[in-house]
Amino acid sequence: MAEDNDLLEPSIDPKKRAIGIRKVSAVNEASTRSVMTVRGHTVITDEKKSDTGPTPLEMTLASLNDCEGVIINRCAQAMGFKYAGVEIESEGEVDQRGSRGVRGVRPFFNWVKLTIRVKTSKTPERFAKLAKNVEFRCSVMNLFRSAGVEVTADCQLVDVTKSQN
Repeated sequence: MAEDNDLLEPSIDPKKRAIGIRKVSAVNEASTRSVMTVRGHTVITDEKKSDTGPTPLEMTLASLNDCEGVIINRCAQAMGFKYAGVEIESEGEVDQRGSRGVRGVRPFFNWVKLTIRVKTSKTPERFAKLAKNVEFRCSVMNLFRSAGVEVTADCQLVDVTKSQN
């Protein structure tokens, strides 16, 4: 993990609790399809056979991608790190026997691989500091790791000064 001197100062008072409650409601009408409501937004999940939305596990990967994007933005702002955008791809391996009740086979990811491409003209050293802080702060990545999922992140600096020539 990152050395303490590489980590950014918290953007919140570390001594004062700041608890947040997240709420999602779901309706499932005896099928593999669920319709969720999140702060007025509708999210649909389904299994591949019916295919009216991404599967719940695909949504966890989507959450990981989005969390990475949010934390990249927050850390970049704190560092004064300008970037033109980010592309994030993820994939994960699941043994489907786990969700079908086979004992000893876990019903979630064995591993997850991320590819993160940050478009910037910043130095590799500054980029490495950004990447360390994102890994430290990303709640979804840390949730996966706490569950024993092997998560690897290939963080790539895409030099925008070269692409502009």
